[in-house]
Amino acid sequence: MASWVTLGVFSAVAIPDALGAHALSTAAAVVSLALFLASIVIWLYAFAYVLVRSARGDDIAVSSWVFLAGSAPSDVRRHLLLATALSVVIGFATAWANAFGVLVPMLQLGFCALWGARHGTYPARRAVSPQAARGGRG
Repeated sequence: MASWVTLGVFSAVAIPDALGAHALSTAAAVVSLALFLASIVIWLYAFAYVLVRSARGDDIAVSSWVFLAGSAPSDVRRHLLLATALSVVIGFATAWANAFGVLVPMLQLGFCALWGARHGTYPARRAVSPQAARGGRG
């Protein structure tokens, strides 16, 4: 839900600004930078959370953590990645009016990473034999 709400807020200022409502130029820049700064906090939290899960034995890859490949139900994955894709399109389509808009997709992608870190399902890490850890047959 937060991914769609923040995308709506961004769209509400970025699109009119790009269409000529230059009274929103400052608001578009401020909103874009605020959403990007929020994304940094979300990414740091998601990364710390996924490190803890990995240390506890979950076998987590970036594709399953951030892009939710195989770790999230299809409806959750579809919503989060669709919001990310739309933020990329809107950010780049309005970049000529508000260059900071290209930073906003980091927030939607951060929400994907946060969901994957908190709720994703991952297989247990397989144990590595001491012989394989040494890199050979011994």
